[in-house]
Parts: sequence; structure tokens; C-alpha cells
Amino acid sequence: MIDIALLRSDPDRVRRNIEKKFQHQKLPLVDEALALDEKRRALQTEGDVLRAARNTLSKQIGALMREKKTEEAEAVKAQVNANAARLSQIEAESEEVGARLKAVMMRIPNIVSDDTPVGKDDSENVERQRFLEPRVPDFEVPYHLDILERLSGIDLDSARRTSGQGFYYLVGDVARLHSAVLAYARDFMINKGFTYCIPPFMIRSDVVSGVMSFEEMEGMMYKIEGEDLYLIGTSEHSMIGRFMNTTLDEKQLPLTLTSYSPCFRKEKGAHGIEERGIYRIHQFEKQEMIVICKPEESEMWYDRMWNYTVELFVSMGIPVRTLECCSGDLADLKYRSVDVEAWSPRQKKYFEVGSCSNLTDAQARRLGIRYKGEKGSSFAHTLNNTVVAPPRMLIAFLENHLNADGSVDIPEVLRPYMGGTEKLVPRK
Repeated sequence: MIDIALLRSDPDRVRRNIEKKFQHQKLPLVDEALALDEKRRALQTEGDVLRAARNTLSKQIGALMREKKTEEAEAVKAQVNANAARLSQIEAESEEVGARLKAVMMRIPNIVSDDTPVGKDDSENVERQRFLEPRVPDFEVPYHLDILERLSGIDLDSARRTSGQGFYYLVGDVARLHSAVLAYARDFMINKGFTYCIPPFMIRSDVVSGVMSFEEMEGMMYKIEGEDLYLIGTSEHSMIGRFMNTTLDEKQLPLTLTSYSPCFRKEKGAHGIEERGIYRIHQFEKQEMIVICKPEESEMWYDRMWNYTVELFVSMGIPVRTLECCSGDLADLKYRSVDVEAWSPRQKKYFEVGSCSNLTDAQARRLGIRYKGEKGSSFAHTLNNTVVAPPRMLIAFLENHLNADGSVDIPEVLRPYMGGTEKLVPRK
């Protein structure tokens, strides 16, 4: 949610930002918000005048009663009662106008970075850097589901019976590899100075509306029927929500946290061949990193965070590249975002395995996350980044470490988490 002061002082900048995000249908929200803000402030002014008059009139009543001017005192009392009734009306009206203003403000997208390329969708994202040389082996790389089945590492048929489409059982060495990657990512981030957390996997609606836009919530979140609870789509949701309505001491910042959680997503939309198997699923596990910091530090942390993900993948021998997300591909709360994509030898192209985002103070304003220092109280900046999400990461891992005989090499950094195993061998 943007600062109302920005909307008042430079509404044209807000309009240009909406146009830059190709959300022209939201342009009327600017005028609607300004009108509601003006009405709210007018009510506030009227209320302040009535409150000030209440004290003055009360003193008049006392003076008139002492002077035996009963009729005049009663007239002033009537005025006090009329003012009180109007004040009560103003307070109710102010609450209603304030709620409407907040609802409108929450639909206006955050101002995007000047460095963000302008584009309509992810097809216009801009490549920034590549790390490790992409490799195409001299043998045909099978579809990842075929690799997993030859390793006896997946059971989709049983998952369809128990849970439906979009779920899976990982089995044996593949399940162990999945857990090994998460454990390695956890320790990798702890060694970077991050504090490890396991958060709640369900959150209330006021947290949901604080961490994401309404459009994202509708397309992602599973609602628990009969309760004010949602399954998290990423641990960022409950990790940021932990600091809801909190004023932190400036000395506590930055807060650098890394969290593990299962994630649950609706994943609505058409699914092509590349999204079968374990590419697009309703349940997966992820290691995340979260930073809450002062505004002047957020860009530094943004660059540091996505570099950590690149370093992790490179340490496992997986070529990656970074893409700067264009304006039309940014969710409403994001100031800027970079995707990390891994190389697919089978497809001979990169695909997304993680995303790093700086949300400036947009989430903090929604959730009331502030910090206090010598210069007073301010809203904090929040950032999040995928360390690793094994389902998609496993695809990149299997394809990049596959041998012609169907075996899969385990890089040295993962072997301690795999009981010293150096290679996965096909069982079929």
C-alpha cells in the first residue's frame, strides 16, 4: 500500500505507475482515493472543531448557571447535545469512509523501481546475468518424470487416488535427495548469518490481505472451510505476519530469517506438457529467506539475497541466469523483482526456480510493521526470496547431473546429507 502523502502530493506519478503496469482499469482509483481522503479530512476537521467547542460550551453552562441564567444555560446545553449527536455521527461516518479509503488504497499498486523494465508480461522480462556454462549432453535427456520413474523415485498414480491431480509421492533415494537439498539450503543460509525458523502453515485473513493483493489471494490461497484460516502459499506469508502491528527497535534491524515450510497453491490455469510431473503442483516444500530492514538498506539486501540463491545453485553445479521482471509481471506490492532460472538440458532453455522481491514499505503499511529510532518511527522495508524449492529444483538437478546410463551424480556438497552417496542408480 502506497503512502497517502504521495497520492496527495503527486497523483500523476501514481497514475503513470499504474499505466506502466498496464493496469489502466485502476486509474479511476486515484481520484476515488483522493475524494475519500478529502472527505475523511473534512470530517476530522469538523470533529476537532466540535470537540474544542464542547469544552468551551461546558464552561459557559457553568458560568450561566452561577449567574442564574437558566434559560440561556439550557439553550447552551441543547447546543452541546446537538454537537454530541453530530460528533457521534461524524465518528461513525469517518470510520466508514476510512474503511472505504483503505480498501481503495490496497488496490493501488506499489511504485515500481526506476530500473524496472517496462513490459506487459513475463515474455518481456530482461536477462541480466548467467552463471556457469549451460551444457547439452550428447545423449537425449528424458522428461523429468521418466527419470524419476526409472529411479523408482515417484508414485503419481497412488497420489491421484489419495489426493487427486497435482500431488505426488516421492520415494527412496529421490525422497532422500529432496530432503538433502532442503537441509543443505537451511545450513547454507544459517552459515550466511540468517536465523532458522519453522512458521505456522496456516494464517488468518488479515495476514493474507496484508502480505498480498486480492488478485493473488484469489488465484493462490486455499481457504479452510468454516474457519478464518488459509493454508500458506509460501512461508513468507506467516514470517512477515509474525511482525504484524509491531514496532521494532531500530537496533534490531536488519532481521535476517530463513524459513522452511510446505506450501499450498491452487495453481489455476491450463497446464501444458512441461507442467506435468512435479513442475506445477498443489503442494511442495521450500526454503525461503526474509529480510526486514531500514529503507536505506533494502536495495543492498535485495542484491545480496538473489546472489545467495545463485551461489547455492552454482555450488550444486546447476547453471542459472537472472531475469529482471518487467513492470507488467510484478505483483502489486512489489517494487522490483528478479527471477532466478535454471538451465534445462532437455528443453535447451532456462526455467524459473526462484524469485527475489523488494516490496519497500508496501507490506509494512498494510500490516503495521514499524521501527523506532532516534529520528522517530517509520515503516520498515520487507524483502523475500526463494532459497530453493525442491520440486522444480529437482528437475534442474536431475537433468544437469544425468549420465548416459541413466544414473544421476550427487555433487560433493550434498553427499554429507545423502549418507555419502555419490550416485543414484536406475532401478528400472
